[in-house]
Amino acid sequence: MMTSAGTDLIHVLSDPLRLRIVNLLAHETLCTTHLVAETGARQTNLSNHLKVLREAGIVDTEPCGRFTYYRLRPEVMASLAGRFADLAEAARETSETGRRRSC
Repeated sequence: MMTSAGTDLIHVLSDPLRLRIVNLLAHETLCTTHLVAETGARQTNLSNHLKVLREAGIVDTEPCGRFTYYRLRPEVMASLAGRFADLAEAARETSETGRRRSC
């Protein structure tokens, strides 16, 4: 069963720009300047989305001079993937057993 934390992560990742940011950060650690160039989003808009990702625990920050670099936390994504795998397994079992409630 998907926990509240899992549901919250799905909600955070449901935004197309945040999902794009996560995809980019899966491949390399980037600063805001890089993310603006890659996404075409305005810096203020991007900063707001990065704040949401930080608060959800999806990304970590690393200050470097006047820049802040962002990196994806793989353990958070792996945990979410595990929850989806559990849901898939439950759905497979339900399908195989034909389990359903009567009306």
